[in-house]
Amino acid sequence: MKIDFNKIKMLISDVDGVWTDGTFYKGPDGFELKKFSVFDGVGMAMARAANLKIALISGRYSSATESRALELKIKDVYNGALNKIPAYEELKIKYDLNDSNIAYIGDDWIDIPVMEQVAAPIAVKNATKQVKNVAVHITRSSGGDGAFREAVEWIVDKQGRTEEVIKIMREKVSSS
Repeated sequence: MKIDFNKIKMLISDVDGVWTDGTFYKGPDGFELKKFSVFDGVGMAMARAANLKIALISGRYSSATESRALELKIKDVYNGALNKIPAYEELKIKYDLNDSNIAYIGDDWIDIPVMEQVAAPIAVKNATKQVKNVAVHITRSSGGDGAFREAVEWIVDKQGRTEEVIKIMREKVSSS
């Protein structure tokens, strides 16, 4: 399968196991904590500089996910969507995209139905064997250790836009 990376306009990501290592801490009152990597926050800034749309589709509802998405200004968050296909279809309609315009990064079985449809399915290092079998790229980083950022870098590199994106990011930093 030949991928036209210049057609990729959106990266959709799972959360638990991609943005986190899959661990969460839950207190008796229901309060939940997750560890997110600052590297993935920088990956979000890189995605913006590359004009790459980002959406999160998490199989499990989490207020920590909502909080992190709000902090990073990620508008398209489907939190608690075990069946990810309806969210995926909604995103395609919302942004007038088709499968060839989308990459997806995941780690577990519930990610496979979307991964089988997108142009560029990506698995994190710690993904299940079945997910890795569907992927065209496997990150060197595990979920929670910058795997999302690595996926953004990989797409931008495949588009031949790394220097352009670095320049945009430098300009944003120096103007702030």
